[in-house]
Amino acid sequence: ERPYGCPECGKSFTNPSDLHKHQRSHSGERPYPCPRCGKRFSQQSNLSMHQRSHTQERPYPCPLCAKTFKYLADLTVHQRSHTGERPFPCPQCGKSFSNKSSLARH
Repeated sequence: ERPYGCPECGKSFTNPSDLHKHQRSHSGERPYPCPRCGKRFSQQSNLSMHQRSHTQERPYPCPLCAKTFKYLADLTVHQRSHTGERPFPCPQCGKSFSNKSSLARH
């Protein structure tokens, strides 16, 4: 059950804190500033991820080749180079791509 609905768009949530976080997407509120560069974020988790851009931290290693990544999403895309997975098909011609940006470029 999702009793907490957004009055702006109708999206619903299971708890009020998730609704509050979501409402920042409508209000533009960004209460979490980066202490290094001042860039502001609507969620603490986005700030935490951004802070890696100021460090050499690369906590996501590929188990197949040991290449490391700052972001889990980048590791996920990289792993497709080993598996050959291409989950993004072109709706016009059917050619598939390993990531959304390659599909968009096509």
